[in-house]
Amino acid sequence: MAKTNFKSVDQYIASQPEAVQGLLERVRSIIRKAVPGAEEVISYQIPFYKLPGGPVLYFAGWSKHYSLYPATAQVVAAFKDELAPYQISKGTIRFPLSQPVPVKLIERIAKFRAKEVAARKKPKAAAPKKR
Repeated sequence: MAKTNFKSVDQYIASQPEAVQGLLERVRSIIRKAVPGAEEVISYQIPFYKLPGGPVLYFAGWSKHYSLYPATAQVVAAFKDELAPYQISKGTIRFPLSQPVPVKLIERIAKFRAKEVAARKKPKAAAPKKR
């Protein structure tokens, strides 16, 4: 793959094969709708959505699939049955380009990840100060 330096998600999607661009726009739209407060940026040269508490989701297009990251242990456990038809490994969920976009599943994963991030951001009980 040629070295790239994408400046925006629009630029990333435009660089993909024409047949895949609409699909990636759909995934983008689903994530943006599910997590409206997330900032959309490029990180590791792929689209990335983050909240003040940390990363929510990445997505990327490949030759035969598109992927969502991170597939945390909690995500995999919570959506075990729905994710059964898809390949999951090393924190990645792979969706075949040949199948319809699982809109509701991606939406629910995005919302679940946003809750994971928010839970991590909550301040812990302050420890008593030592004198």
